[in-house]
Amino acid sequence: MNKIARHCGGMLIALIAVFGLSGCGSYNRLVTLEQNVNKKWADVQSVYQRRSDLIPNLVSTVQGAANFEKSTLTEVVNARASVGQVKLDPSKAPTDAAQLEQFQQAQGQLSTALSRLLVVSENYPQLRATEAFQNLQAQLEGTENRISVERNNFNGAVQEYNTAMSRFPTNLLNKMFGFQSRPFFTSQAGAERAPSVNFGTFGSTPAPPTAPMPTPVATPALESSP
Repeated sequence: MNKIARHCGGMLIALIAVFGLSGCGSYNRLVTLEQNVNKKWADVQSVYQRRSDLIPNLVSTVQGAANFEKSTLTEVVNARASVGQVKLDPSKAPTDAAQLEQFQQAQGQLSTALSRLLVVSENYPQLRATEAFQNLQAQLEGTENRISVERNNFNGAVQEYNTAMSRFPTNLLNKMFGFQSRPFFTSQAGAERAPSVNFGTFGSTPAPPTAPMPTPVATPALESSP
């Protein structure tokens, strides 16, 4: 009996050791993945901040154009202020989907306002010809592209982290060590679309619609003479 007990005890200790090692590996993996998510979030915040920093110069440059639509400028300034009111930790990805949605909506409104400003500027060719405006155009274009890239990178990191959290035995560690899943950026129709900054296509005359081909009229066959 003692021999059986010792054997069972040894097996139990071995199982505990195996699960302990597995748990340590799972914990370390979650820590690494969580840190990666936070890094990708910081990258997202950085490019959004870069865009926000460009706006004062853009507004200042556009204000130099005579009779530029003040309502358009006001929309951009107000949208930028709304973004600043959404307070999220730039070094830690949010765990609340509602907070991320609020952040995304504010950034989407700013994208829409910028898009309108850039389209309206088509009516001011002298403004578009200035070096300052052209430089801002190029910087905005590059920033908008980076925003799209960094958002996708963030979503990829979140996907990997959330998947790891849901797998056994890692999922046993979630509550024990306070790991929480992270929400994704979602696609919004139009709201998060990058503003068009390709001024070369503005004001071009659309090609006239192609006229439909006339439908051939059947000619009645002539009866042959008897």
